[in-house]
Amino acid sequence: MPRLVDVPGYIRFWTASAVSAFGSQVTGLALQILTAVTLSASATQVGLVNAARWAPYLLFGLVAGVLVDRCRRKPMMVAMDLGRAALLGVIPLLYALDRLSIAALCVCVFAFGVLCLFFDAANQSYVPRLVPKELLNAGYARMGQADAVAGSTGPLIAGVLIKFVGAPLAVLVDAVTYLMSGLLLTSVQAHDPVPDRGARRSLGRELREGVAWVYRHRTLSSIALTSHAMLLFNTIVSTVFVVYALRELKIGDFGLGVTYACAGLGAVLGGALSERVSRKLDVGATLIAFRVLAAVGWLPLVLAERGTWGLFSVSLAFFLVSLAISIESPVELSYRQSVTPDRLRGRMNATIRSFNWGMVAVGAPVGGLLADQVSYRFALWVGLSGAVIQALVLAVSRTREARAADELEPFTAAQDS
Repeated sequence: MPRLVDVPGYIRFWTASAVSAFGSQVTGLALQILTAVTLSASATQVGLVNAARWAPYLLFGLVAGVLVDRCRRKPMMVAMDLGRAALLGVIPLLYALDRLSIAALCVCVFAFGVLCLFFDAANQSYVPRLVPKELLNAGYARMGQADAVAGSTGPLIAGVLIKFVGAPLAVLVDAVTYLMSGLLLTSVQAHDPVPDRGARRSLGRELREGVAWVYRHRTLSSIALTSHAMLLFNTIVSTVFVVYALRELKIGDFGLGVTYACAGLGAVLGGALSERVSRKLDVGATLIAFRVLAAVGWLPLVLAERGTWGLFSVSLAFFLVSLAISIESPVELSYRQSVTPDRLRGRMNATIRSFNWGMVAVGAPVGGLLADQVSYRFALWVGLSGAVIQALVLAVSRTREARAADELEPFTAAQDS
């Protein structure tokens, strides 16, 4: 069986993803500090800046999928990387010229989100062209591990960097990482043909095709719908967690750092185990088993009490949830690509991601409202209960029939009716 290291271009592709993942962690923290501290923004303004980052997924996600399927994917990824590098360079420039305001930052972050949307849709759809089908799960798992390591160590690096050079200049670091990513991607060689222009139809028709493929597919429909629900309820939990941990459990900043480090450890371990687990259980059983674990894994957090075991409880919860998601996610990603025709992959990926991130945008304010109006623990129970319900729905759905050996299914006229 071939190995990923033997796949031409994969190491450079993985390196590009890892470099930009670390840079994104720097920018994530730098933008928060830039907004809240440097610009002295209110909580509402901080929320507006955060909303601007994810709004493009709701507004343009489905359209992005159509456009990605109309274009070669590698040139689009390179263009989006170079565009993100240039755009992030504008933020410290505006700051140096004393022209950076909340409104200007929102515009920059919104435009950045648009570029990320197109890059993500092209990126997920390009991997099956680079990696053979039997290595897809491993390919996505290694990329997930890079993201997990970046997520657990990136904020620490960002904190040190911001302390020494300040938040505006720290944003430049991410600009450089996107530039490096774009240059690395230009050297990756894989079959990336120009889509058949003769088969192109109206934007609306192609958009409906992508949506119909996802939500009328034998197994993809239940996978997609329950993943939307999982993101909604997980976001309720994660939104409430920080305030709950600091104000109720009193675990402090150090405790938060330990918790996120445990989450990173679980993600790295999950990525390492994903391929082995899926070979033993196959696709359907893996998705169901680890969706259930990811839901039940929040229980130690919900039951945590202030005191010696509080930090242990929340750290265990984040470890279990991250472990389960990192085992399940690469299996889901590779299965989605393997059963979807290449001409529909951009639309399939963009459709699922758009509604997933849309649920994040909904779950965050819902979680905050439940916590403020009732209690932190009530909001956490709502998140846990919803997560368990979506996992049980997945368990009784046709996802049980999903197998790694499933072949591409033809797209029929009935699916687009």
